[in-house]
Amino acid sequence: MSFRDRHAIPDLGVGVGFRIPHYPRVLDSTERLMDWFEIISENFLVAGGRPLENLSRLADKYRVVPHGVSLAIGSVEPLDTSYLAKLRALVARLDPPWVSDHLCWARAPGVHIHDLLPLPYTREAVDHVVERVKRVQGSLERPFALENVSSYMTYRDSTMTEWDFLAEVAERADCGILLDCNNVYVSSRNHGFDPAAYVDAVPADRVVQMHLAGHTDKGTYVLDTHSDHVDDEVWDLYRRAVARCGAVSTLVEWDDDIPEWEVLAAEAAKARAARAEVLAAPRAAEVG
Repeated sequence: MSFRDRHAIPDLGVGVGFRIPHYPRVLDSTERLMDWFEIISENFLVAGGRPLENLSRLADKYRVVPHGVSLAIGSVEPLDTSYLAKLRALVARLDPPWVSDHLCWARAPGVHIHDLLPLPYTREAVDHVVERVKRVQGSLERPFALENVSSYMTYRDSTMTEWDFLAEVAERADCGILLDCNNVYVSSRNHGFDPAAYVDAVPADRVVQMHLAGHTDKGTYVLDTHSDHVDDEVWDLYRRAVARCGAVSTLVEWDDDIPEWEVLAAEAAKARAARAEVLAAPRAAEVG
């Protein structure tokens, strides 16, 4: 039985991030504007106040999934038990079908870098991350998913491809994968690998969510900025991923130069249409 089936992971459809410029439109509308919303976990790890009031209003209308940016699952520093306790409280409040964070490191002794830095792809790193993921998933008592990050450097010590590393961690830790198609593309341009090979190698049954976002092409490298429309090459990767993984919840990220709600909603509608087209293709072929 697949990871999604074992954990009854639902397909939530297509969603967007819950961002401050859109709060009035989303919270005050009597219409259902989106399938679901993703929140940045760290913005709501508080005991009370306006953030939780807004979150409660959102959760009364929509399914909400928390996505973290500071767990630092690959760091060698001990896991932050205070952070995990706050995250558990958020999970209890929302009852989400899964929780996610990034496959990265961000902490060193006495320092939190506040960045999503790639790991060396080695067996030693696999062992390290697997043990920590098991602890996090056990602590949260909820399916946990790791997101592949965009990267701008590699390690001489790496002995595996990134996709093999991600797949082995997910299989051995028995966790889910948040497949960020934009991050795959950005890293492929920066490091010169085939993004289709990455998508084809990810264990499809473990993908519980996908991300789409815009990036900025700097010529000699590509920067993951979440500040524009999804690029055509990323749309192609997304269609390829949907063909492999099936009906998986999708999120459009737009976190910088945030547009008017109508622009973001239109990008989500484009994802919804692309997904529906790919998912309908096998059925159409069978009927024909």
